[in-house]
Amino acid sequence: MSQDFKDIFGDWQPSDDEPGDDTPIGERNLNEKEVKVLGVFEHGEVSSDRSDTQTFVLLQDRRERKIPIWIGRYEAFAISTALQNEQLDRPMTHDLIRILFERLGITLDSVIIDDLWQDTFYAKLCVRWGTQQQDIDCRPSDAIAIAVRTKSPIYVAESIFETVDPQR
Repeated sequence: MSQDFKDIFGDWQPSDDEPGDDTPIGERNLNEKEVKVLGVFEHGEVSSDRSDTQTFVLLQDRRERKIPIWIGRYEAFAISTALQNEQLDRPMTHDLIRILFERLGITLDSVIIDDLWQDTFYAKLCVRWGTQQQDIDCRPSDAIAIAVRTKSPIYVAESIFETVDPQR
């Protein structure tokens, strides 16, 4: 295996003036837009013997641009129950996270859906605990389910709107 890398990279070695993992690269300007969750929807056909439906959560910004994010059935249920303020007999995972945040004094400042690569969306929970702020990578469906439960704002990077609907 190491010969394969040598064939590709030759005798290259990182130099001291090249950024490494410990070198901050700076903040990205995402020009994010706040969105609201319009709801959870299904797309496809349902017949008596099978279901060919896919589920998505639909987000919309103030300019009425929409972003559909395809999600699984369980995530759809988690988001739907929170949107409808349904109280289940036992807490779901996203409810547990909200409870942990509350009891530990962690605030979810916002959720940002910050990237789209090969038809996969990426998101972060932007949390604050005392004076510390951290961005935590997560799936957009989980981030949305937690944001709806904590009534935290959701943002989408402008580049995603441009990628999903370049005509607008």
